[in-house]
Amino acid sequence: MSLHEECGVFGVIGPENADVAGLVYYGLYALQHRGQESCGIVVNDDGVFFSHKDMGLVSEVFSADTLSRLPRGSMAVGHVRYGTTGGNSRSNCQPLEVNHQKGRMALAHNGNLSNAAELRNALELSGAIFHTTSDTETIAYIVTRERLRTPSIEDALSAAMNMLDGAYSLVLMSAQKLICARDPYGFRPLCYGRTPDGMYAAASESCALKAIGAEFVRDLEPGEILVFGRDGIVSRREHCGKKEKRLCIFEYIYFARPDSVIDEVSVHGARLRAGKILAQKHPVQADIVVGVPDSGLDAALGFSMASGIPYGIGLIKNKYIGRTFISPEQSERLDQVRIKLSAVEESVRDRRVVLVDDSIVRGTTSGRIVRLLREAGAKEVHLRISSPPFLHPCYYGTDIDSEEHLIACHHSAEETAEIIGADSLGYLPAEELGSLLGGCGSCGYCSACFDGNYPTAVPSDTRKDRFEQKLSEKRRQSLHASLQKPDVRL
Repeated sequence: MSLHEECGVFGVIGPENADVAGLVYYGLYALQHRGQESCGIVVNDDGVFFSHKDMGLVSEVFSADTLSRLPRGSMAVGHVRYGTTGGNSRSNCQPLEVNHQKGRMALAHNGNLSNAAELRNALELSGAIFHTTSDTETIAYIVTRERLRTPSIEDALSAAMNMLDGAYSLVLMSAQKLICARDPYGFRPLCYGRTPDGMYAAASESCALKAIGAEFVRDLEPGEILVFGRDGIVSRREHCGKKEKRLCIFEYIYFARPDSVIDEVSVHGARLRAGKILAQKHPVQADIVVGVPDSGLDAALGFSMASGIPYGIGLIKNKYIGRTFISPEQSERLDQVRIKLSAVEESVRDRRVVLVDDSIVRGTTSGRIVRLLREAGAKEVHLRISSPPFLHPCYYGTDIDSEEHLIACHHSAEETAEIIGADSLGYLPAEELGSLLGGCGSCGYCSACFDGNYPTAVPSDTRKDRFEQKLSEKRRQSLHASLQKPDVRL
């Protein structure tokens, strides 16, 4: 099966001749943790689009000289992305730009459509020619088709949402409007804020709003379309309440920055609670609690607070290398761990260590970290994981591999501990996931990668190679008919 991507989106709108590119740059910088392979910015200067996109980190792609060549304008959208097997190319860089008979559009997308293969095949049968392997281009095609028969871009997006299934948080820019949309399940986060000088910004996480000095206003509701234009802000809710909310619980465990607040729940607070639960469910006699930087630190602090075992700095992270979880190849994960982390011998030598991390996927990285601590002199290493064991793949934008490669699918906790060299291993119980949200009554979540309870239909084929995808003829014909007119090639 193919692996999926996790991304970050950002957009701003304000008066004419504003430094919108600079604001998006700082917003993307704050979202860099969500994607480290490629990034891009598209600026709207009086209806004319200017863009720069490339492979690399935000600081690498956008030098001072590059930013200076992007004009001032009234709007801009940006995107950070990581790609995995089958998707590592400049053609997949976002935001995606589209020219059509009724104007221009730039689209940035976070998430994965669960019916992407079916939609793409139907579009190809109607004459569409694709240039990327991302779901974003499928969304762009459908929005463009609907735009040719609707009076506004927001009407087109609303009509398109009737066909899309799965995860999508979108920031879309037309010549005159900035539009944000969140899928009816609310799989991925999306929020907006306001700067002191009256500009509005939309972002995947609230930490990016802080980066440009914007005050957080609120999260978009699942299914909501928010339109920023000359007439102010318009909220469209025709898709709200159609589905039960299913925000990805892994946002709180791993993806989001600790200083973000998602759907009224602090990410830092959620991770503290995870650590406290681990201490209660999997107690151990030890001398020090050590967190794996960065997403294991808050849970380690929570474990220390609940257990009374001192918290210490046992691992140091090289801040100039990206997340190993995002690395496409197994060999790269091994190489990156060697240069990414080093053990603090003074903290762990001759001590019993509780090592707290956010997850175990394949077990390769965890085994390497355990060895680092043992090489530094740790007497015992007890691994505690602030998520349940991964047992199922994810189809909504998180890089959870096929069951074939998930270590928990083939080994018990005791067996996994032996494989990775730990003295013991304890996972967060799946039934405690709701406790991370601190009693938030409206915070429904998706935990399909842990329990297999998928909110949508499981894709019939998850491979990205369009020549290998096979659909039922009945489903293919139905989608073909719904997308027949008009025929537009982007």
